[in-house]
Amino acid sequence: MTNSKVGPSDQNSNSDPIPKQEWYKDGLKFSCSQCGNCCTGGPGAVWYTEQEGREMAVALGLTHEEFTAKYTRAIANRRSLNESQTPHGFDCVFLDRTSQPGRALCGVYTARPAQCRTWPFWPENLETPRAWKAAKAKTPCLGMDNGTLYPIEQIRILRERDRADNQSAPW
Repeated sequence: MTNSKVGPSDQNSNSDPIPKQEWYKDGLKFSCSQCGNCCTGGPGAVWYTEQEGREMAVALGLTHEEFTAKYTRAIANRRSLNESQTPHGFDCVFLDRTSQPGRALCGVYTARPAQCRTWPFWPENLETPRAWKAAKAKTPCLGMDNGTLYPIEQIRILRERDRADNQSAPW
């Protein structure tokens, strides 16, 4: 669940970014299969902004302070949602595997952080076709390459939203 956003940037002699043709120019397919695989795995972090924390608190009927104390932890100078160790790995604290057998649901779906809303269109997953296939295999994400076709314009919006939220100032 760790969302690492460090990557190389191409620059020309004027230090302006060189535009690259995205390999996914025809779009990519994705539909959530509600398997929960993207919400579990090795120990990691589910980053969120202060505003997202406030929205999750409201969705849960808690104050921001109650939400922070009960469901989050500090990692360096940022906050992450807690995880719990299960037979599947380290599940996000809001991953619900019991209320609907055979499905894994998000307990804060309508207020989930950008890191979750933008999966699998994270910048590191979009770097190359190989990176996309590796993310699909590692997760494993049953929804990647299946279902709804996301046009390149929508993928760019999701990619940049994730990048911006990840680089937001610590609170």
